[in-house]
Order: sequence, then C-alpha cells, then structure tokens
Amino acid sequence: ILSSEVRHLTVCPLSVPMEDVQQKHKETLRAQTETLRVNTILMTEKEKVFQLLDQYAELTVISTVRDRRLVEHELLARGRDHEEWREKHLRGELEKIQTHQLFQSSFSQSKSKSGNSAAVAGAPGIGKTTMVQKIVYDWATGEIYQQFQLVFSFKFRDLNSINCRINLRELILDQYPYFGNILREVWKNPEGMLFIFDGLDEFNDKINFSDSRRDTEPQYTCTDPEFKCNVSDIVYSLIQHKLLPGCSVLVTTRPSALHLLEKADISVWAEILGFSAEKRKKCFMGYFEDQVVAAAVFKHVKDNEILYTMSYNPSYCWILALALGPFFTQRVRDPQRVPKTITQLYSYYIYNILKNHGREFENPRDVLLRVGQMAFRGVSDRKIVFTDGDLINCNLQPSQFLSGFLMELLEREDSARSVVYTFPHLTIQEFVAAVAQFLNPHPGNILKFVSKTYNSTDGRFEVFLRFVAGLSNPMTARGLEEFLGPFPHETTCRVIDWVKEEVKRQSRNTSEAGKRSLLNTLHYLFESQNSGLAQETLGSVNTLSFREITLTPIDCAVLSHVIGLCDTIKHLELVRCRIQCEGIQRLGPGLHKCQELRLIDNKLGVLGLKPVSAALRKPKCKIQKLRLENVGLTDCNAEDLISALSTNTSLKWLYLSHNSLTDRSLPALRRLIRDLPSLVWIGLEDNRFSETGRKELRSLQEPRPGVTVTV
Repeated sequence: ILSSEVRHLTVCPLSVPMEDVQQKHKETLRAQTETLRVNTILMTEKEKVFQLLDQYAELTVISTVRDRRLVEHELLARGRDHEEWREKHLRGELEKIQTHQLFQSSFSQSKSKSGNSAAVAGAPGIGKTTMVQKIVYDWATGEIYQQFQLVFSFKFRDLNSINCRINLRELILDQYPYFGNILREVWKNPEGMLFIFDGLDEFNDKINFSDSRRDTEPQYTCTDPEFKCNVSDIVYSLIQHKLLPGCSVLVTTRPSALHLLEKADISVWAEILGFSAEKRKKCFMGYFEDQVVAAAVFKHVKDNEILYTMSYNPSYCWILALALGPFFTQRVRDPQRVPKTITQLYSYYIYNILKNHGREFENPRDVLLRVGQMAFRGVSDRKIVFTDGDLINCNLQPSQFLSGFLMELLEREDSARSVVYTFPHLTIQEFVAAVAQFLNPHPGNILKFVSKTYNSTDGRFEVFLRFVAGLSNPMTARGLEEFLGPFPHETTCRVIDWVKEEVKRQSRNTSEAGKRSLLNTLHYLFESQNSGLAQETLGSVNTLSFREITLTPIDCAVLSHVIGLCDTIKHLELVRCRIQCEGIQRLGPGLHKCQELRLIDNKLGVLGLKPVSAALRKPKCKIQKLRLENVGLTDCNAEDLISALSTNTSLKWLYLSHNSLTDRSLPALRRLIRDLPSLVWIGLEDNRFSETGRKELRSLQEPRPGVTVTV
C-alpha cells in the first residue's frame, strides 16, 4: 500500500543496540495499542474490551485547508458540512487521504526540506485519538511508515502536568525509559523520527506560532534535544523544524483550536469527516453480540434522521448503542418508548447510570449538581479535561471515584505524572451541565444562564441550550426524577416562555445571524416536543425565512416536525438553501400546511419534486402560492406535478420559471390551465419552449378570464 516515493526512501542502517531498542519499542507500542477499552453503563459489564483490528472502522479523511475559525458549535458545524463534503468527494472535488499518506509529498503544501508537519482536525469524539492509536499500531506491526525508524506518541493532556523546564531527552525517557543512553544515536538521524502530539485543544499552555520572539529570544529557542525549556517550546520547535530538522510531526486537534496553527509550518492539512454510511452500520453491528438486536438498533437510528445524522461520529454511535440497546433486547423489548430526540436519548443514558449506581449516594441530586457545575464551567471555557483540582473546586472529592456512578459519568485516565478526567463525550458533558442548570435551586437563575449562553457568538452553547429546552418536557425528565427528585415547575415555565419569545424575536430578524438563530430556536421547539408551544409560537409568525441559509437534512427534518405541530404556516421561504433531494424529502410531511411556499434556486431534481406533488395531493393542502423557480423541473417531473394539481382546490399562483420545460409539457400545461378552478397566475418564463409553444401558452388564458400566463 506504500507509494513508490515511500518505498524508495533510503533508511539508514541501525546499529545492533539500536535494533534491539527499536524492537523493544515496537513490542511495547503494540501491546499498548492492540486493544480498545470502552466503559459501559451496565452493572454486569463495567467495560468492553475489543481487539483494535476487529472494532476499528475506517474514517473518511480529506486533504483540505479548512476555515480555521468557527462561528458555530463544532459538532453541529461538522455535521452540517458532512454530507456536503461527502458529495464533493464523490464528485472528485475533495481528495480522500489515507492515514499512511499523511507524509507523502503529493499532499504537501510546503517545499521545505527540513521535514514535514501534518495537522489533522476533527470534532469531539470523531476518532482522532483512535486514529493515532491505529497509526502507532500499524507502524509497530510493520504495516505503514517504514521510512520512520522510531515513532514517539504523546498526549497533550499528559504534557499539562509538566510544570518545570524539561528537555526532549527527559520527555522521551519519562514515557519510554528503555531508550536510556541510546538517544544520542537517535538524534543523529532526525529523518527517521515521527513525533505525534494528540489533542492540541487540550493543552493548557497555548502555543503562539505568530510570536516572532520564539525565533529571536534565547529563552524561547530550543534547537538542542538536551536543552531544558518549557514543553510548549519543545513542541513549537519540533513543528517549526528548529529542533531535529528533518523529523516529521503529526498534531491532532479539535476545530476550535485550529486557529492556533494558522502561522505554523504545516505541510499537510487534513480533516476527519467521520464514518461513511456503510461504516456506521459496522460500528453498530460490532458493538452487539446479538446481531438481531444490532440490526434493530441500527434500523431505528437510520429511520430517525435526527439520531442518524449525528452518527457520523464514532463516539456518538457508541452512546446510541449504549442507550438504545436495552429497548431492543428480548427481555425488555419496548420499541414504543425508544428515544426520538437527543434530549430523550441522553436522559435515558444518565437514567441507566443512576439506576445502576444512584443508591451509592445519600443525595445523588446534590452530587449531579456538583458534577454539572464543573461540566458547565468546562463548556464555557471549551474545556473537556479536568483534574483533581477541578473536582475539589466543585466539592467533589477524588476518592468518590470508588463509586461506580462517577466512574461511569467521568472517565479517569492515569498517567505517570497525574490523573485526569473527561466525560465520555462532549455531548454528555453538555447534557449534565444542562441538567444541573435546570435543577438549580433558584429557578430565577435559569433565564440568566440561557440569555447569557444564547448570545454567545461562537456557538459553543448550542447543544447545551437544546438540552435545556428538551428538559422542559415532563415526559423526557420523568425517568431522571426517580433519582434526582422533581424538576422545578417554575423553571420549566420560564424555559418555555424563553423559547416562545426567542422564536417570535428571531422571526423578525432578517439578518443572516437572525435566520441562523431562528433555525436554532426551531431545534429547541423540536427538543421540547411541545405541540402547544409550537402552535402558539409559529402560528403567530407571518414568515419563516431561511433565504441563503444552508439547511441540512436534519434541519429540514426538524423544520418539518415543528410545522407538523401547527395548523397553518403563512409563508415559508426556502430560497438558495442548498436543499437537495434528501432535504426536500425530510421536509415533505409538513409542506401542505404552508399557505405560501418558496423553494427557489434549490437543486431538487426529479425525486426531490415528488414530496411537493404529494403535498399538493393532500385533501387538507393549504398551499395558495407555490414558487418553484430554478429547481430542476423537466418535462418528466412536470407531468407528476401537474397531475397532483388535478384534485387540488387551494393553489392560486404557480411560478415555474427558469426551469427546463419544453413543448412536450404543453398538453399537461393545457389541462392545468383549463381544469384548475382556483388558478389565477402561472409563470413560465425562461424555459425551453419554442416560439410556437409560447404563443399557444399565451392563448390559453383567453378562454379563462382572470387567469394570467406569463411566458
């Protein structure tokens, strides 16, 4: 699988002592990386252990330079772009890159001869650390990167515990002590070394690559592996090829920290998109021993576009499997109660942990409030790694990790230097933070929190707010109340009132930011599952406009659902929203409730227009004005659309300009103009009619006074 440029690299021969250490190093790395260990939420099985090769599903990685600064929650932003990138890749506009290609010159944007540095970005839980584990395992077993004689892998979360000056020798020996005095020989061949640094976003000492002082002032300069300096200076100097020029460096990070690398000497930029559709299924089938249960869980996820769209993320797939599995076992099978929203999903996830371990504390509500306080601070500060000090600051004693409850809510990771804790996934941290704010003993504080977080400009609180809105549904919170006590009714009322006011306020805001905010509030409506709230808010809105805002299939599904909760929507404007076939299919069930529907400049295609035809056929269709300009309408799908109108009694204005209709559609259009009694206007400009055809169309309005045909 190696390219010719890699195979033909000259690798310096190793001395016998060096060969022995290299072999020891490979054996050590193989033992460290050959298994995957994942916590569960089951009393009978605390941890699942898999062989890496059995469980690892290939991730889609693209070679591209991304926008370094986010204005949206990174998990949602990547989900929003995921399908678009996949389509671009299929069209050949984006190049897929294999992990063994990260240091090939064909992907490099730098002509530097001093070594290569690669940066791989990915949303939380997307598989960055597992990808690093697979790279290290494959190198240790001789599968890839044989141009490197040695690979050294570090986690930034471990480097945080080093608060003294240190040199590269000590850094390596601290983790790989068997190198001993042979490092002096190692330094002689930097081209044979690969350094991996995982999780730049978790590093406390931020590295400023645009700071020119690092190259001019002695205290920042690190050109000697024996020179003692700060850890940040070592990392900086390796990436910039000041230290051991010729070596290669791989850095992984969440998108939220990509901007830190803007001025770095990075040769290859790549981003993990997550699972393709077929790999998602493999993930679910690999989790369950009972393949019937696995198939049932996957089918539920695939049928629920809200859950399925986010399952491009491996960690999210794991959470889905943990939470949904019990509903499909023969012992507990109850498909009617299966979670349908992400708030319901995480409520059940936490409920299972409380059910297994909630009796370990006299007051589990108090403990969860304290954990939630720490979680919320982390969301506010973009922090996902916590220390003993963080626990103590929230009145949580580390000794409490003798209990299963906290061990399953927070994952403990021990290194040689320190102990750190993380939530199994960022969304779990956000959910626990939302529960804690909802249970705040002072209900008046909830509005302070939601108002402050809603006005955040970088989107870090978007999922947190969706959870807050979802917890206002008594049915969603009911299971948690069994262990945490009642959710305050006053808080529920205040959250509902807040959502109501935000929908009304944002519907009047015509700016791009206002439209995006309106879309977010519709997600709050969906999570709340409150039909009365949806009817009251959207029923009073004159126009729902998302002009020039990209709508993903999940956005379309949410929009359709909340429209479905209402009697009538006066005006829905979806102009240049990049809605394609899948998006319009998700929207389909709610379209018939719109009095005016604008779908202009979207690539709906042949299949995409079928949901529109289906909406027009419904007996209770309320569409009076339908604008389908530049949506890919052809003679083939025009017949179906016009046939749908044969029983319609509501449509008055129909706009079909800027499409590809020809004279073949004249018989159908003739029937439409003749037989649709409510029709007063049909616009057919900029199609492909002949001059004779246009004359015939104009003449059709003569027998129908009050009908205007423009062509």
